Amino acid sequence: MSRLSSFRVLLFAAAVPLLLRFVGIDRLQRWLEPATPARIPRPGRKAAEDLVRRIDGLLRLGWPVVRRGCLVRGLTLYRFLREAGFEVTLCFGMGRPEGVDDFTGHCWVELGGQALAEKREPRPIYTETFRIRPA
Repeated sequence: MSRLSSFRVLLFAAAVPLLLRFVGIDRLQRWLEPATPARIPRPGRKAAEDLVRRIDGLLRLGWPVVRRGCLVRGLTLYRFLREAGFEVTLCFGMGRPEGVDDFTGHCWVELGGQALAEKREPRPIYTETFRIRPA
């Protein structure tokens, strides 16, 4: 990932809280889809996982300017995986993870109907409430 690409990832991730504050969920997809997505969808889970690892590393380096959490991570991953040509879906859900008394929200990225780069499979824990998929 080039230095300019790394800067773009960090800038987008840092702007996610503002994006969510001023853009309604109904218009969110327009902001997440790249203006010039790759022309040919990219196959390969391994290539997607490699890109996720690089982006996750950048997000860790961006702290404290880049907030931690699934929302910033999910939106950033979706945006840049789409830009790279991957046919991913951004999923939002609510659930009660083990050891937590209250319902909590979570978002994750799926590729080919399977969660991508999650510590635990989210679908048994969270009931999906909304999803954003390529236009």
